Amino acid sequence: MKHVVMKRLALSLAAAALLSGALTACVPLVVGGAAVAGGSLFATDRRTTGAQLEDEGIELRALSRIRSNVGDRVHVNLTSYNRQVLLTGEVPSAQDKQLVEQIVSRIENVKSVVNELAVMGNSGLRERSSDVLVTGNVKARLLDARDLHSNAFKVVTERGTTYLMGRVTQREADRATAVVRGTNGVEKVVRIFEIISEEELAGSLSAPTKR
Repeated sequence: MKHVVMKRLALSLAAAALLSGALTACVPLVVGGAAVAGGSLFATDRRTTGAQLEDEGIELRALSRIRSNVGDRVHVNLTSYNRQVLLTGEVPSAQDKQLVEQIVSRIENVKSVVNELAVMGNSGLRERSSDVLVTGNVKARLLDARDLHSNAFKVVTERGTTYLMGRVTQREADRATAVVRGTNGVEKVVRIFEIISEEELAGSLSAPTKR
């Protein structure tokens, strides 16, 4: 119980920190997963250590290249999981949406790109703050679900739509979807999972982490 309480406290503090950043920052480009990809989460992440480091590198390189080519006229959140990149946020035109995808797809080690960018004006701090709080609530709900490994999921929320990424079994995917749909503030759930078998899961949990 004490361990669960401490993990919930850590999630709450992380959400508060992200919310503070959303309220004070004016940077239109955000790397979606870097803040939670490092540190102790390496130990329970189902990606190899090498894949985790590559994902962080993909996010950093993509951020730099988007900024160089598109500037500050877009608001792009970029999340890489096991070399699959999710793009969320807002761009002013269909041409910009395509351009951002092309930039990211050309980055070394990117396996695929899921382009969920919306062609519309940039969201404001109120909307972004709400999304941060929803993401924190989703993570807390996943942590409370004792039949799920919460660290197996990466959670991104954009304008009320929550995106779920991870290497999970079909049972875990369906269970997590049901949990997230019941979370306050979640208007829609989009699953971007890499489905593995129960045998693959058992093997990955018992095998030592490899690069």
